Formats: sequence, C-alpha cells, structure tokens
Amino acid sequence: MAINVTVWGENVHEEREEEVRRRYPEGMHGQIARGLRDDLGERVRVRTATLQEPDHGLTEKVLAETDVLTWWGHAAHEEVADEVVARVHERVLGGMGLLVLHSAHFSKIFRVLMGTTCTLNWRDGGERELVWTIDPSHPIAAGVPNPLVIDEQETYGEPFGIPTPDELVFISSFSGGEVFRSGCCYRRGRGRVFYFSPGDQDYPVYHLPGVRRVLANAVVWAAPEGGPGVPLSNAHTPITW
Repeated sequence: MAINVTVWGENVHEEREEEVRRRYPEGMHGQIARGLRDDLGERVRVRTATLQEPDHGLTEKVLAETDVLTWWGHAAHEEVADEVVARVHERVLGGMGLLVLHSAHFSKIFRVLMGTTCTLNWRDGGERELVWTIDPSHPIAAGVPNPLVIDEQETYGEPFGIPTPDELVFISSFSGGEVFRSGCCYRRGRGRVFYFSPGDQDYPVYHLPGVRRVLANAVVWAAPEGGPGVPLSNAHTPITW
C-alpha cells in the first residue's frame, strides 16, 4: 500500500519574490513533491497544501488521509492558525509522521512538539555546507553521500534549542566554522518526527539529488509503523499560545 504524503509549504517567498519563483517554478512545496514522486514512484501518493488555502490545506479529512506530512515555513509562522496546529499535533501523536524542514524549526508545530525554544544561530553568506552522516546504519542515511556537499546555503549554527534527539543522523559543518545538528529524529506519541535543516529559499537545495534522497528516505522512515492509514489514537493534548 502506498504511503500518503502531504507536502505543506508556506508559499510566501514564492508569491513575493521573483528570484524564488525562478528557482522553484512550482514552489518549494512543488519541487519537494516532485522529488518524492520521482524518487519513490508507486511507493507514495503525494499531494501539496499551502498556507493560503482554507484551513491552510490541512483539513481534518486531509490529515486523516495523510501518513507523512512535510512542513516548510519561514516568513509566516504566526499566521498558521492555532486550531490547525492542534489538529496536526493530535495527528502526530496518533501516528502520522512529520518532516520539519529548514526554517520550520521555528514553526508552531515543531515548537509545541519539542517543548523548547527551537532557536539557533544563523547568518547568510552563501557558504558551503557539508552534511556529515554520523549514523550510517540509520535508514534515513541509506545511499546519501558522505559528506553531502551543498555549495551554497544559509548558515545555521549551535547552540540549537532542541531536546537531545532520540537519534542524530547528520551534523553539518560550514566553511565559516559553524557546526549544526542538521538531521534529528524524535518520537512523539505514536508519531515519528524528523528535522532536516538544509533548504533555504535563496538556494536551489531541493533540486540536489542527495537532499532529495534524504527526504525520500525520511518519508519511508516516518511512515506509521502499522503501515499506511494508521488510525488516530484518542489522546489529545490541548495547545495554548
């Protein structure tokens, strides 16, 4: 049975910035979705959703049909409705996988799942990033070059205000000297969560085969252990902001 993936994108930079539209004609969410379809083929069914849609495209029906949700956000974290965040949170606790990408480290959903600030150091000098595999036995690392070279990327650096990962798959080093925990795995309730930092809107990172391989592997890893279509649990934790 295919894994049902919903690729969520904020879709703000793509609407406002011509350079980003040229880099990602289908939006970053469209490029991520294309990569998953191309790399995983019939193993997945992929749909996209964006901030601008009713309920941000994440209705109860859509989430109930989603095995793995990917999340990219940056400029409009606070515009995401709290009730949608609560809906996603409940679904993760019930078994849906979640991939949190790049600047979505500061999304509402990641912060509530982590229970910490999720802050980090950053600067943007277009420097080279080397993504080092530190757990080669992990399924997310399968077939990923070591190091995975990203010629230009926004620089993230420690300290990163997250809980100690259940599994740390990748760390990154930058030509300016920073290091960063760039591939972190968590379990929350019945759901699996993977944070992967490469992927700024100002660089064509999601076109890179190695990055696409990480995301494809992570979708398979994050899919519910009981198989696609795992039902929600009855647990619900209220969220307040």
